[in-house]
Amino acid sequence: MNSPMSDRIGTMHFELDTEARSKLKRVVIGAVTLLAVLLLLPSTFTYVNPGYVGIVIHRGGGGVDPVPLGPGVHVRVPFLTGIEEYPIFLKTLILAKSPNEGSTQNDEINVNSVEGQPLALDVSLSFQLEQSHTPQLYTMFRTDINQITHGFVKQTIRQALQEVVGTEPVADVIGPKKAEVTNRVNALIAKHLAPLGFDVKQFTINELRAPPAVMEAINQKNVMQQQALTAQNELQKNTFNAQGDSIKAAGRAKAITAEAEAQARANELLARSITSTLVQYQIANKWDGKLPMVSGGGTPFIQLPTKP
Repeated sequence: MNSPMSDRIGTMHFELDTEARSKLKRVVIGAVTLLAVLLLLPSTFTYVNPGYVGIVIHRGGGGVDPVPLGPGVHVRVPFLTGIEEYPIFLKTLILAKSPNEGSTQNDEINVNSVEGQPLALDVSLSFQLEQSHTPQLYTMFRTDINQITHGFVKQTIRQALQEVVGTEPVADVIGPKKAEVTNRVNALIAKHLAPLGFDVKQFTINELRAPPAVMEAINQKNVMQQQALTAQNELQKNTFNAQGDSIKAAGRAKAITAEAEAQARANELLARSITSTLVQYQIANKWDGKLPMVSGGGTPFIQLPTKP
């Protein structure tokens, strides 16, 4: 039989083991709790960068929150709430053949002119997203903004270009109508993207490329047009000079005619004013009273007028 002393010692050992196990359990629970907090803390808070908005995605149900988060720190439910950032600052989408512009792949736009001639274009589009439309945009595409711009937006640009370029001759698109084509395409793109929250700022056609044979034909046509324009300008210059000379000659002839008519009129008036009486009177006024010294027997007779 066990003595009372041994029973007390056994009881003390049991109590000590129970207390140790309880203390160890508390330590383990505390450590697990701390570890859980450390793991969940970063996902409990989210930070939206300046120039962006946060699209709130409720993974536990509820879909996409219609109100985006502004820049700053926000609290969310870990594992149940997702955040997708969309930029609301001015962005430029560059679609070009060169790997040094835009993306590393060939993003040129290929369309056909009204004659069916192929054209390759390097273009760029500058836009801003309206903050209130960003949840709707995410709901429609369920992806980030880069995927949207290089997918849907690029296709919208191609469609607008084909709609406009497809009605114009290739020579006009490359030459005199390039600015008009650019403006028309810009208007179409803005019309299609505005309902999705895209505020289109500027569309630019940076470069156009046509087949070499087409470019050679266009260059020859331009040279011929320039030569024809030069010849026309020269003809107009010669015509203008000839007209000027004709006007000057007519002016000189008119002046000579007027001078001759004036002289004839003066002569006529002078002839009408000369009479025999006037001649005799002028002679008398100029006579100094001396008879002329002449040889011969006759004396010259001078008839003086009876009246002044």
